[in-house]
Amino acid sequence: MPSVLESSVMAGTDKAQGGPAHFVGRREELSKAKPFVRTLEGRDVLVIHHQGTFYAMDAHCYHAAGALKNGDIEELGGKLCLICPNHKYKITLAEGEGIYKAMDKEKTPPGLRWFSKGPKQRVHRISEADGGVYVTLSEDSTWLDSDFFQGEKGKVNRDKIKAEEEAKAAIAAKAAKAAKAAKASQKESS
Repeated sequence: MPSVLESSVMAGTDKAQGGPAHFVGRREELSKAKPFVRTLEGRDVLVIHHQGTFYAMDAHCYHAAGALKNGDIEELGGKLCLICPNHKYKITLAEGEGIYKAMDKEKTPPGLRWFSKGPKQRVHRISEADGGVYVTLSEDSTWLDSDFFQGEKGKVNRDKIKAEEEAKAAIAAKAAKAAKAAKASQKESS
């Protein structure tokens, strides 16, 4: 029997989606595992087991390619959401919607509530058979923001964003060091 650590293999065709179902592991092993990423047909897919249910979505956050496998899961506005560890973007597990909290001025009295940005993160179908868990990639041709970070071109895009983030962090560290030095210099002159 294949283990969780073995690479994915084709396991037939998923009639509902039309594409091949990819074996990603045994239910028994995956239900105890942390979220993990599999590359299926060149697409990085995150598989999550949470509260007895499996979910699959693109592995890189639609906003700036954050590693969603390191995100936290919370219920927000009645929906289970994955929170990107980089910039705290919230993504519904089941639909891939980006959600945000804002003032609802139509409410009396006005108050905060959760709003949807619509689908942003591509989700994929999970199925189970004979103790195995399978992912069938979405064949929806509608462009979603998370598509930007997939495949070979997506890797280039992810690397570019990572370099920009590192450059910003270096500039911030340099500015903090300069401010600390200025403060120390100011203290010495007093």
